[in-house]
Amino acid sequence: QVQLVESGGGLVQAGGSLRLSCAASGRTFGSYTMKWFRQAPGKERGFVAGIRWSGDSTYYADSVKDRFTVSRDNAKNTVYLQMNSLKPEDTAVYYCNADSLTYITTRPGLYWGQGTQVTVSS
Repeated sequence: QVQLVESGGGLVQAGGSLRLSCAASGRTFGSYTMKWFRQAPGKERGFVAGIRWSGDSTYYADSVKDRFTVSRDNAKNTVYLQMNSLKPEDTAVYYCNADSLTYITTRPGLYWGQGTQVTVSS
C-alpha cells in the first residue's frame, strides 16, 4: 500500500509557475507509475501527467503539454509537477495518484493523495 501527500499548491498570477510535490510512503514507491490528475469545480477529475516507475517515460494531457513537466526522485519517494506559464483554466485541485501498472495510462491507479489547491488569477 502507498500513502501519498501533496504539497506546493497556492495562488499564482497567470503566466507564473508552481511546483507541486507528492511524497509517498512505502518501500515499493519505485515500482509505481505515478500520475497527476486535477479537478476543477463542477468538472470531472482528469488526467494531467504521468511518469513511469523508472522515470524513462512521461506522458501529458494535450492541455498541459510543453508547459508542465513531471519528474520523480525514487531515492526521496517523491514525484513532482513543475507547472509553468499557468493559465486561469489550470485552476483546480491537483491530485497525486499511484498505479501498479508498469506503463502509463490515463486511467487512475488505486492510490490517491488528498489533493492540493492551485488557483491561477487573471
